[in-house]
Amino acid sequence: MLKDSKVFSSFSVNDLEKARGFYGGTLGLNTSTPMDQLQLDFGSSRVFIYGKPNHEPATFTVLNFQVDDVEKAVDELTAKGVAFEKYDMEYLKTDEKGIMRGGEGKGPTIAWFKDPAGNILSVVEG
Repeated sequence: MLKDSKVFSSFSVNDLEKARGFYGGTLGLNTSTPMDQLQLDFGSSRVFIYGKPNHEPATFTVLNFQVDDVEKAVDELTAKGVAFEKYDMEYLKTDEKGIMRGGEGKGPTIAWFKDPAGNILSVVEG
Protein backbone atom coordinates (compact mmCIF):
# COMPACT_ATOMS: atom_id res chain seq x y z
CA MET A 1 0.00 0.00 0.00
CA LEU A 2 2.64 2.60 0.97
CA LYS A 3 5.59 1.29 -1.02
CA ASP A 4 4.63 3.35 -4.09
CA SER A 5 3.69 6.49 -2.17
CA LYS A 6 5.41 9.81 -2.68
CA VAL A 7 7.13 10.81 0.54
CA PHE A 8 8.43 14.00 2.07
CA SER A 9 10.14 14.89 5.28
CA SER A 10 9.46 17.68 7.74
CA PHE A 11 10.97 19.16 10.87
CA SER A 12 10.40 22.16 13.11
CA VAL A 13 12.18 25.43 13.79
CA ASN A 14 11.51 28.19 16.31
CA ASP A 15 11.65 31.05 13.77
CA LEU A 16 10.45 30.62 10.17
CA GLU A 17 11.89 33.97 9.02
CA LYS A 18 15.40 33.03 10.21
CA ALA A 19 14.96 29.60 8.59
CA ARG A 20 13.88 31.24 5.31
CA GLY A 21 16.98 33.44 5.32
CA PHE A 22 19.29 30.54 6.13
CA TYR A 23 17.90 27.91 3.75
CA GLY A 24 17.06 30.28 0.89
CA GLY A 25 19.82 32.86 1.36
CA THR A 26 22.84 31.24 2.99
CA LEU A 27 22.36 27.75 1.52
CA GLY A 28 20.85 29.02 -1.76
CA LEU A 29 18.02 26.47 -1.86
CA ASN A 30 14.78 26.84 -3.79
CA THR A 31 12.10 27.73 -1.27
CA SER A 32 8.40 28.51 -1.19
CA THR A 33 6.00 29.32 1.63
CA PRO A 34 2.78 27.29 1.47
CA MET A 35 0.42 27.35 4.46
CA ASP A 36 2.71 29.31 6.81
CA GLN A 37 5.48 26.77 6.30
CA LEU A 38 8.80 26.84 4.53
CA GLN A 39 9.11 24.34 1.70
CA LEU A 40 12.48 23.32 0.30
CA ASP A 41 12.16 22.11 -3.29
CA PHE A 42 14.56 19.51 -4.70
CA GLY A 43 13.20 18.54 -8.11
CA SER A 44 10.37 16.11 -7.41
CA SER A 45 11.24 15.91 -3.70
CA ARG A 46 10.53 18.41 -0.98
CA VAL A 47 11.06 19.08 2.69
CA PHE A 48 8.64 21.03 4.85
CA ILE A 49 9.86 23.17 7.73
CA TYR A 50 7.23 24.39 10.16
CA GLY A 51 7.33 26.84 13.02
CA LYS A 52 6.87 25.49 16.51
CA PRO A 53 6.96 27.84 19.53
CA ASN A 54 8.29 25.14 21.88
CA HIS A 55 10.76 23.77 19.29
CA GLU A 56 13.63 21.68 20.59
CA PRO A 57 16.52 21.04 18.18
CA ALA A 58 16.92 17.51 16.93
CA THR A 59 19.83 15.60 18.46
CA PHE A 60 20.38 13.75 15.19
CA THR A 61 20.91 14.73 11.56
CA VAL A 62 17.59 15.85 10.05
CA LEU A 63 18.80 16.65 6.54
CA ASN A 64 21.79 15.39 4.53
CA PHE A 65 23.02 17.12 1.38
CA GLN A 66 24.88 14.69 -0.89
CA VAL A 67 27.79 16.48 -2.60
CA ASP A 68 30.66 15.44 -4.87
CA ASP A 69 33.32 17.09 -2.71
CA VAL A 70 32.75 17.66 1.01
CA GLU A 71 35.88 19.75 1.46
CA LYS A 72 34.81 22.14 -1.30
CA ALA A 73 31.28 22.36 0.15
CA VAL A 74 32.66 23.05 3.62
CA ASP A 75 34.95 25.78 2.28
CA GLU A 76 32.10 27.44 0.35
CA LEU A 77 29.66 27.27 3.26
CA THR A 78 32.27 28.47 5.75
CA ALA A 79 32.83 31.51 3.52
CA LYS A 80 29.08 32.21 3.84
CA GLY A 81 29.30 32.13 7.63
CA VAL A 82 28.27 28.53 8.31
CA ALA A 83 30.06 27.03 11.32
CA PHE A 84 30.82 23.32 11.21
CA GLU A 85 30.61 21.09 14.26
CA LYS A 86 33.79 19.64 15.72
CA TYR A 87 33.68 16.19 17.33
CA ASP A 88 36.39 14.33 19.21
CA MET A 89 34.80 11.11 20.41
CA GLU A 90 36.00 7.53 20.15
CA TYR A 91 33.94 6.76 17.04
CA LEU A 92 33.36 10.28 15.77
CA LYS A 93 36.33 12.51 15.06
CA THR A 94 36.46 15.51 12.78
CA ASP A 95 39.43 17.54 11.61
CA GLU A 96 40.00 21.28 12.10
CA LYS A 97 37.47 22.05 9.34
CA GLY A 98 34.82 19.83 10.91
CA ILE A 99 35.16 17.03 8.36
CA MET A 100 35.07 13.36 9.31
CA ARG A 101 37.25 11.66 6.71
CA GLY A 102 35.80 8.36 5.55
CA GLY A 103 37.12 5.53 3.46
CA GLU A 104 38.53 2.09 4.19
CA GLY A 105 35.62 0.99 6.37
CA LYS A 106 35.53 4.27 8.32
CA GLY A 107 32.20 5.43 6.93
CA PRO A 108 31.46 8.38 4.68
CA THR A 109 33.30 11.67 4.39
CA ILE A 110 30.84 13.99 6.09
CA ALA A 111 30.63 17.33 7.90
CA TRP A 112 27.83 18.53 10.18
CA PHE A 113 26.46 22.01 10.79
CA LYS A 114 23.37 23.50 12.42
CA ASP A 115 20.57 25.68 11.15
CA PRO A 116 19.55 28.78 13.16
CA ALA A 117 17.11 26.64 15.20
CA GLY A 118 19.90 24.21 16.19
CA ASN A 119 18.82 21.32 13.94
CA ILE A 120 21.73 19.23 12.67
CA LEU A 121 22.37 19.11 8.91
CA SER A 122 25.23 17.60 6.94
CA VAL A 123 27.10 17.59 3.68
CA VAL A 124 28.10 14.05 2.82
CA GLU A 125 30.24 12.83 -0.03
CA GLY A 126 28.66 10.43 -2.41
